[in-house]
Amino acid sequence: MKFELVATEFFIKQIRDLDRKSKDQIKEKINLISSDPFRFKKIHSKTVHNVFRVRLNIRSKEMRLIYAVLSPNIILVCLLNRKNNYADLEKYLQELK
Repeated sequence: MKFELVATEFFIKQIRDLDRKSKDQIKEKINLISSDPFRFKKIHSKTVHNVFRVRLNIRSKEMRLIYAVLSPNIILVCLLNRKNNYADLEKYLQELK
């Protein structure tokens, strides 16, 4: 099945200010996501099913790229700082509804 990538406004705002190396790393992961969206670890969400995360190391910080597979779209939700323990995840996923 062919999926279409869609980025939230928040995600676009987050990556806008990143350096070229970080953007390239994110682009690489997005290419992997588009080839097989179910490849990465699934995470539990109260509001949205099929939410996944990709591990990233951006500017020496552990980050997670969060995306949701809602056929026929793959929605790039946000970049989460790992030290916050996914505390803000549900807030960002609420915006998908």
